[in-house]
Order: sequence, then structure tokens, then C-alpha cells
Amino acid sequence: MTAKVILNPYSNRWNSKARWPEAEAALKAAGVDFELDISQGKGHIIELAKKAVLDGFSPIIAAGGDGTLGEAVNGLIQAAGSTNEAVGPLGIMPTGSANDAVYSLGLPTDLTESAKVIAAGKTRLMDLGVLNGKCFINNSAAGLEPYVTIKHEKIHWIKGLARYLVAAVQGILDKPEWSAEVTWDGGEYKGMLSLITIGNGRRTGGFFMTPHADMFDGKLTLAYGYRSTRLGLFQALPRAFKEGAGSYVEMDGMVEVNATKISVKLNKPSPAHTDGELFPEWIQNFEYEILPQKLKIIVQ
Repeated sequence: MTAKVILNPYSNRWNSKARWPEAEAALKAAGVDFELDISQGKGHIIELAKKAVLDGFSPIIAAGGDGTLGEAVNGLIQAAGSTNEAVGPLGIMPTGSANDAVYSLGLPTDLTESAKVIAAGKTRLMDLGVLNGKCFINNSAAGLEPYVTIKHEKIHWIKGLARYLVAAVQGILDKPEWSAEVTWDGGEYKGMLSLITIGNGRRTGGFFMTPHADMFDGKLTLAYGYRSTRLGLFQALPRAFKEGAGSYVEMDGMVEVNATKISVKLNKPSPAHTDGELFPEWIQNFEYEILPQKLKIIVQ
């Protein structure tokens, strides 16, 4: 079958567009037969992925970052018309900035090697998360994390992962916080929140916000916590780069649990995102669930 490559040229501040000749050459060298579609803006990838599936293309190859993957997945789900059966296969040419899902999947970031993985065609059934009816492949959050994303999108003088770090510092200095009611399988929390993040993958924006998440375990990983001072938040920041022992989730006031369904009710609206893409409006009520083994992802 002919593959459909969907390129997000805006990913990584247009670097994805600049890298397309390299990605194109890698796919051709690997023997992948494909046609190309180029996104024209936010949300367009959903339409392109849906149309590609309905037109009989396989696999669908997303060229971009985590947001590109999230949109592609929603297009695959829409084409299927339901979440009863697994969708895909989906291949990844990682031309984004953080490429967090690629990291969690153990896939190469080198485009030549990525093309070889796609050409081999090995797939594995992975889980998808859902927030208020929208699917995500890697991560979603309310509170401080998407607040930092807002800061991140306004920074133009720094490139790469350093931009996420600067945005995090700016967000902590503002110190937004919420009162919340959080419930999950057999557990609940009522109180103040600095951050709440729901991971299918372990990493987001270079930070290990849900360091023990597993994309294949049939559960979402919920991490939340409250730090009453800016100093407390700054103390947690470097530990968010730790995937193993010493992670920020081990600190006082921080919790990490696994669940199949999570409900979050906030006392005031919060920014929200799925796979790094901000919702157009701030919201107060979040309903999460896991869709086990719903995506055929191409792996090595």
C-alpha cells in the first residue's frame, strides 16, 4: 500500500518544514512508497489524517512533534467512526522540538533510522488517553503545566528544550494555583493544586511529569501536587528532569498514581492542553479515560 505522510511545517518553529528534504530523502532511501500532504494550520492534520484513511492510504506517517501526533490520532479515530477497534498503523518522522512520545516509545530521533523503522512495518498496540472526548497520545494537563505552555509559545528568542525551561521559570514566578476535587479509581483528593498532569507517556516538554507512565499498561498516570511557595516549586523543577530515583513526585505534597478514569473539578478555569496543544478556552471540568490498545503504532 501507499503511505500518506502528513507534514506539519510549523512544528518546532518551522524547523519541521526546513527538515522535510532530509525526511523525504530518508523515506525514499528506505523504500517507503508515499504521498505527501502538508498541514495549513491547527486542526488541519485531523482532517488530513481522516481523509487519508478513508482514501485507503496505509500507514499514516506523521512528520512533526507531539502535537502533530495528537492531531493525527484524532483523525484516525474520526475515520474509524468509533473507538471499538484499533486504528492505524501510525508511523513517526520526528521533526518536532521535544519529541516526547518518540522518547517514551524508545524510537530513534534520527530521521534516517526513523524511516528504516517505518519501512520495516512492525507494529504494537498502544493505549490512548481521552480528555473530554479528545484523544491524546502522550500527555495532558491543567494548572501550571499548560500555563507554562502559554509562556512557551510567547518565547521566540530561544530554541529547543531550553525554551521549555525558561517558560517553566516564568510560570513558577507567576505561581498560579487552584482549589480542586480530584477523583480516580478508588481514590480522591480535595485541596489546593499547583499542578495536575495526566500521562500516557513519561515525558512532556523534556520534563518527566509522569515518570512511571507506561503507554502499554492500560492505565493513565496521574501526578498532582501543591507547593505553597515559589521556592518550593523551584526546588521541584530540577527534579522534574529525573526519570528514576529522586523524581519530583517523591517530594512532600506530590502524588503519582495509576488509574483508568480520572475526574478533575477546579474552582476556577484553567488552561488545558493535550499533547502540548492548548485548548482555545480555559476550562474547569476535566474527564479523563484510557482507551487500551487502540493505536497500531510502528515500533522498532
